[in-house]
Amino acid sequence: MTEQVFLGGGGEDYGTPQGLALKYANRHGLIAGATGTGKTVTLQILAEGFSNAGVPVILSDVKGDLSGLAKPGSDSHKLHGAFTARADKIGFADYGYHACPVAFWDLYGEQGHPVRTTVAEMGPLLLARLLELSEAQEGILNIAFRLADEEGLPLLDLKDLQALLVWIGENRSELSLRYGNVSTASIGAIQRRLLVLENQGGAGLFGEPALALSDLMRCDASGKGMVNILAADKLMAAPGLYSTFLLWLLSELFEELPEVGDPDKPRLVFFFDEAHLLFDDAPKALIDKVEQVARLIRSKGVGVYFITQNPADVPEDILGQLGNRIQHALRAFTAKDRKNLRLAAETYRENPRFPTEEAIREVGVGEAVTSMLQKKGVPGVVERTLIRPPSSQLGPITQQERAAILKASDMAGKYDTAVDRRSAYEILAQRAQTAAQEAETSEAEAEDSPQPMAREFNAARRYSGSRVSRSTSRTSRQKDTFTSAMSEAVIKELKGTTGRRIVRGILGSLFRGR
Repeated sequence: MTEQVFLGGGGEDYGTPQGLALKYANRHGLIAGATGTGKTVTLQILAEGFSNAGVPVILSDVKGDLSGLAKPGSDSHKLHGAFTARADKIGFADYGYHACPVAFWDLYGEQGHPVRTTVAEMGPLLLARLLELSEAQEGILNIAFRLADEEGLPLLDLKDLQALLVWIGENRSELSLRYGNVSTASIGAIQRRLLVLENQGGAGLFGEPALALSDLMRCDASGKGMVNILAADKLMAAPGLYSTFLLWLLSELFEELPEVGDPDKPRLVFFFDEAHLLFDDAPKALIDKVEQVARLIRSKGVGVYFITQNPADVPEDILGQLGNRIQHALRAFTAKDRKNLRLAAETYRENPRFPTEEAIREVGVGEAVTSMLQKKGVPGVVERTLIRPPSSQLGPITQQERAAILKASDMAGKYDTAVDRRSAYEILAQRAQTAAQEAETSEAEAEDSPQPMAREFNAARRYSGSRVSRSTSRTSRQKDTFTSAMSEAVIKELKGTTGRRIVRGILGSLFRGR
């Protein structure tokens, strides 16, 4: 079995060949560098290496280029000569063209198999982050999830949550005594944010059949790990949805996978592209959650690799968990850029042959400054590295080729059709219908055997009506009489307060218990 993923190296001006040891691949990593310096190709060759070693991979295709992993490279490609020359220079004797087994996924269901989860699985913390809720609004959301558990109301899709929020608004007085203030303003704000999410296409994320994690951890018949590619070019228009979904996926892996200790190779490798979107304006509770997952998920055999333009985009506590580093060029045009460059250089184990800061600034496209974990997990000395060329196609495949892969996939048909089973929306609708029927029955019974107050109301109404019928010209004066005033008071009491009490009594009892 291959013991490492070969990265590159070689040449007179470079150090020893560099490889990412599979034994330490679950200790996470970082791929950083300015736009256009080669991060996407580095991600591609890492995905190839893990797949060849039998390790499934999850990655997001932000620019649409990574679909080329599904197709082997070609001798007719314009960079074929450059690729073979570089392979010779770095001593990559086994270089050749081949494809990886690929599964395409898409939250919108357009360029891959649909990806869904339920509102309940997403949870209030991540959903509040997705909706950009305030602390008070997040509190309302937590109440909604608590009530869903207590009342047996499954929260599967957005209409379930919207229906539950309506019920909370109608019963806010009682709920405020139990859970604290429940304001209609906060409920309205949440409903508006849900509407925005729907307009962004986020409603398709929630529902069933929900994604099974086992479908992301497969190998093909030859033993190669499946490369799961999430189409993210359109998804990037909603960065909050993109980052929250990936964070949910990471947290689900953390919650569901068993402990495996230190395996010889990872069970799964997760690449988080455009990682700065996860941490921009993120509350401390969320960052603490990511740090916890990064620290503990490696014991479950999962490696997490963040891809971003600058290491400073990643919080320091999380950056300290990333043992394998591939640093492409950083530009230093401003004082802030120079400071970030210096800080990035200081995180590497120095090499006496060259200044690290200078090397990070000067490496060209397709080159990087690398530091991989070595024996006993010790960071290796920083090296300048020529990154190996990819074996799969550089650039995207055609839509026809993608469609053919989707049709032949083992996942074809499993997630294509959404299922809308009985959940909170249907249960609440049925309870409301039952309440209306009970209200009609109660009203009919009251008419058949009126209570004393109802009899007084009927008598007053008949008396008032008889006086009006005798002389319609005197109607306005009769309204000022004592008898007419009493009649109107009785009517107001019965139709107003008493009526509302009856209705509240019926509706209030609907949701106390299943």
